[in-house]
Amino acid sequence: MRVLILASGKGSNARAVMQAVKDGKIAAEVCALISDVENAPALAAAREFSVEPRFIDAGRKGARFSPEGEIAYIEGMRSYSPDLVVLGGFMRILPDPIVNAFSGKMINLHPSLLPMYKGKDSIRRAFEAGETRGGCTVHFVSSDLDGGKIIAQEPVEILPGDTLEDFERRVHFAEHRLLVGVVSDFAEGKIKAP
Repeated sequence: MRVLILASGKGSNARAVMQAVKDGKIAAEVCALISDVENAPALAAAREFSVEPRFIDAGRKGARFSPEGEIAYIEGMRSYSPDLVVLGGFMRILPDPIVNAFSGKMINLHPSLLPMYKGKDSIRRAFEAGETRGGCTVHFVSSDLDGGKIIAQEPVEILPGDTLEDFERRVHFAEHRLLVGVVSDFAEGKIKAP
């Protein structure tokens, strides 16, 4: 199975997947990591694992793509013939043409128990709302922001005395475990497109 990763930031989720592939825990090949941020640490992480790092300009600042950026992404992503596209901290809202081009084989990791706390800053928002738990979700990407069919979730308790940083650290640890498990299940044919 060919896995393509999209990431905008540090790449800790991408690193977890690439490490699991290297360790033989995921029966797949990460064919490339694409970032919309030219100097994203995720690109350096890809190089560490001998995975092709590639910057593709989305064409505008913020969460949206320009029309040219949209075309560049579709063409760039298709050039790797991925069986699965993993959004691991990719901070763009994907337009319908990209979603449709990879329908049923594109998944996103979101740091909340969806449908709660869609969008940005979900860990902080859950913590500040006084929730007793948060967590993370892997779901199929659809046209609805963080609204595709849920594949798997992992709850994370907010413990008495937790700081936001404590809770955030545990959510990120859970994210890595959950994402690796889901990608492994895809590789073994245990998860099918909706």
